[in-house]
Amino acid sequence: MCRILGASRAQYYRYRSPKPSKRRAEDAGLKQRILRIFAEFKQRYGVMKIHHELNLELQPLQLRCSPRRISRLMKELDIHSVTVNKWKAASASKTKVEQRPNLLKQDFSTTGLNQRWTADMTYIQTKRNGWCYLSTIMDLHSRRIIGYSFSKKMATDLVLKTLESAVKNRTITGDLIIHTDLGSQYTSDDYNQRLTELHIRHSYSRKGCPYDNAPMESFHASLKKECVYPVPVFEDYETAAAVLFE
Repeated sequence: MCRILGASRAQYYRYRSPKPSKRRAEDAGLKQRILRIFAEFKQRYGVMKIHHELNLELQPLQLRCSPRRISRLMKELDIHSVTVNKWKAASASKTKVEQRPNLLKQDFSTTGLNQRWTADMTYIQTKRNGWCYLSTIMDLHSRRIIGYSFSKKMATDLVLKTLESAVKNRTITGDLIIHTDLGSQYTSDDYNQRLTELHIRHSYSRKGCPYDNAPMESFHASLKKECVYPVPVFEDYETAAAVLFE
């Protein structure tokens, strides 16, 4: 047959037993890593977050993988993030709110830690305990949550406890600004007195403008898409606390 076709035996056997190309071999290895990361983070991670985790693993090997390639491999594996978007129409409050200084003016840039913090609260529903409230503080330089507290009551004590948690985790040495909305907890005398004692300047969002606190709004949105919305509703406060803090 080889003589008739004008091909060598070596060519024939290479055709019968083709070796995978270097690219295909790399794809097979990447698929194994992608599947492991996807399972490790409970199927919550999409392309960009898997891209981040994967490149952390590949960095010591001096390798990189593009988001487009990860997207293609995830399609071949037939996997995708299980996060859920829940849209809620915003309704404007008719309550008159006193405007206060907005020191950041949507400038979230920093050059180091403990220059600009942002704080906010979000609602978490449970069956037995009704609405519960998560209060968090983020350092805008590292984008890490440096203080948090979870409570069954939306009171000033909740945001004060969060503030003390952040102060305990960080050493404040220079000029620090904390940015919040105009909620009654953040505009209370007790909260602002404690900020004065800590020599922290207070910046406020404008009424009805979530973009003034975009990094924290984005974090709470991701938290809910990954941890809250996939669950119909948490059984109780303790169950919600365990999932959120994990």
